[in-house]
Amino acid sequence: MKTNFQFLIIALLLLVASCGEKDELTAKKDDLAKMKKEASELRSSIEALEKEIAQLDPEFALANRKAVLISTIKPTVGQFDHFVEVTGSVLSKKNVSISGEVSGRIQEISAVEGMRVSKGQVLARVDAEAILRNIDEVQKQLELAVIIFEKQERLWNQQIGTEIQYLEAKNRKESLEKSLATLKTQESRTLVKAPFTGTVESVLVRTGELVQPGTPMFQFVGESDLFIEADVSERYVGIVNKGDSVEITFPSINQTMSTKVSAVGSIINQNNRTFKVEVFLQNMPLVKPNMISVLRIKDYESKEAVMVPNYLVLQDNKGDYIFKVEDNTSKKQYIKRGKTYREITEVLEGLTGQETLVDKGFREVGDNFMVNVAQ
Repeated sequence: MKTNFQFLIIALLLLVASCGEKDELTAKKDDLAKMKKEASELRSSIEALEKEIAQLDPEFALANRKAVLISTIKPTVGQFDHFVEVTGSVLSKKNVSISGEVSGRIQEISAVEGMRVSKGQVLARVDAEAILRNIDEVQKQLELAVIIFEKQERLWNQQIGTEIQYLEAKNRKESLEKSLATLKTQESRTLVKAPFTGTVESVLVRTGELVQPGTPMFQFVGESDLFIEADVSERYVGIVNKGDSVEITFPSINQTMSTKVSAVGSIINQNNRTFKVEVFLQNMPLVKPNMISVLRIKDYESKEAVMVPNYLVLQDNKGDYIFKVEDNTSKKQYIKRGKTYREITEVLEGLTGQETLVDKGFREVGDNFMVNVAQ
């Protein structure tokens, strides 16, 4: 009984001690929170007071301004080229529609879309049965006419018969020869052939279909005389001219070539406010009609240009400016901007190329800010 009482006393003492420790910890946390709040209010008061003093005393503001950590770069001096970039499509001067030349029903179509064919290769065959029957008939008539003419000629040479009989026999033979030649020409035209080496773009007829002279049968594109056609904005009228250098890139085959503008359109398209530009292509085996290309036409160049990255050029109500570094201080330098191409801007006035410019950190600095250049 005595032992149980002792245990009870010890438990009560431990409980009291634990509560005391918790109360002490809570009090410390409360004190810390109170001090942080007071410190924050004090910092705010200090900053507000510093701003008020800085407005009244510029020297105080300059002395208490913290240095901004920056990195620097130099302007680039050298060749600056500006290009007009447009997307064009490869076309062919030999883009033709092949039509039927005789009447008849299509017996066979040997060409399919996308098929590459050589000059003279047969693309389709039209029924020539009627023409062949006419040829047989005329050939028989011609055989008889030749026999009659030869006999009449022998008699005429012997001074037998009249000249009229001789001339009629001769005319009959020659007329039948011309008719036979015409029919054979028509027979040859029942074979629709490729006019030059190229690719069958589309097949416009089907086997068994009846065609007439002039009926479109195939859209055919040659592989020679290729050129690129592109639409250029009208704001480049007078800037992009025939003979200008142009660099052509074919993204699909990852090839590039350099050439010159071969023709410039003289009409503005009222729908998209552009004019046509043509560039003839040299022989490039992998380049095909309708392939997409990117044209870079040089419209401006400067041999000794001062250049800076685009992102460094800022602007206010006075104009364009950039920050340079002098005596560990950032200085606002106004410039006259020239042309911009991709990520580079040409500077016409305001920089000589010898300045040190603020690079990283240029948005954190201002005029007459103290700076610390990172090494």
